[in-house]
Amino acid sequence: MTQHSRDLSRRRLLFGGAAVGAATLLTACTSNDTPAASTQTKAAGNAEGNNAPGKKVVIGFSAPAADHGWMGAIHANAKAQAAAYSDVEFKEVDGGSNSEAQRSTLGTLIAQKPDIIVVLPHDGKEVNAVALQAMQAGIPIVNLDRAFPDALASRLVIKGDNYGMGVSAGHYIGKQLKDKGVANPIIGEIAGLEIPLTVERSEGFKAALATYGFKVENRRSAEFTSDSGQREASQLLQALPKIDAIWNHDDDQGIGVLAAIKQANRSEFFMVGGAGSKLAIDAIKADNTVLKATVTYNPSMASSAISLARLIAQGRGLGDLTELQVPKEVTLASETITKENASSYDKLGF
Repeated sequence: MTQHSRDLSRRRLLFGGAAVGAATLLTACTSNDTPAASTQTKAAGNAEGNNAPGKKVVIGFSAPAADHGWMGAIHANAKAQAAAYSDVEFKEVDGGSNSEAQRSTLGTLIAQKPDIIVVLPHDGKEVNAVALQAMQAGIPIVNLDRAFPDALASRLVIKGDNYGMGVSAGHYIGKQLKDKGVANPIIGEIAGLEIPLTVERSEGFKAALATYGFKVENRRSAEFTSDSGQREASQLLQALPKIDAIWNHDDDQGIGVLAAIKQANRSEFFMVGGAGSKLAIDAIKADNTVLKATVTYNPSMASSAISLARLIAQGRGLGDLTELQVPKEVTLASETITKENASSYDKLGF
C-alpha cells in the first residue's frame, strides 16, 4: 500500500462518515494534483488598481515536492494565482526531495532569466547561496515560508507566524486548563522537522504556557508526515501514562497522531493541531475526537507570494499603502480555530 493510500485509509477511520466528503475532496492534498476548486486565490483579471493588467512578467517558482497536504496546497495555490493574471507567465521547476536537488533546478531556472523567482526552500540555510546568486544576477527573490539567513538573499520574505502559532496554541491550552482548575498539567508536544520554523513554534508555545505557570512535560519531533506523527505520538503516549493536553504542530502529521491515540484507546486529554487543514476543521466541528482546536498556518501565503512577486516585477506597490514599493517582509497572523468559529474557516481549509 502506498503512503497516499495509507493516509486515505486513516482519514476514513479517524474522521468517520461525516468527513467522507471532505476526504474525497482533499485526496489531492497528498499528491501533486490538488483540484482547482480547493485553491485559495484572490480574484484578478479586469479589476482596477493592482489587479489591472500591466507589463508581462515571468515568475519562476520552486518549492519542495508536494508530499503532504500543506505543501500540495502551496503548489496548487501558486499555480492558480498565477493563472488568474493575464500578464503573468508561470515557470515552475521541480523542487525535488532535498536541498541539493532544489539548488540544481534553481540554477537552471536562474539561467533562463525570469523576471522574479518565488522560492520556498527545503532549508533556508542550505539554499541561501543560490538565492544570493539570483539576487546578484538582478533576479529578485521572493522568499516564501522558510526564511533565508542572509537578508541579501531575498527582496521580500512572506511567511506565516511560526512563533505566533506556538503562542496561539499555548494560550488556548493554558486557558482551557486554568478554566478546568488543573494546577499541574501534563502537557505533551509533537513538533515537526527540527528546522528553524519548528524551533520558533516551540519557543512561542513555551513562552505562552509560562504565562500560566505551565510547561511541556514531553516533546517529540516528527517529520510533518502521518507515519512519523503516529510513531512519535505512540512513544509520547507510552512515556506519559496521564496527559492533560497535547499540541501537535501539523495537521497532516496529525492524521498519524490521532491514529496512535485511537490505537492506544486514550481520551483523557484534548489536543490542538496546527496549520488548519479541512479535515481538522471538520473534526473540530464534529467534536467526536480529542482534537478540539487548530492554529492556522495558511498555504494561501503562496497565492499572496505570487501576487506580490508580480507587483515587484512590474515596479508597482500595494494600492492601500502610501509607499511606492512592496514591503520587505509580510508575516501572516496565526488564528485559533475552535468548534465555535470553525464554520468561518471552511473556505481556508486545505
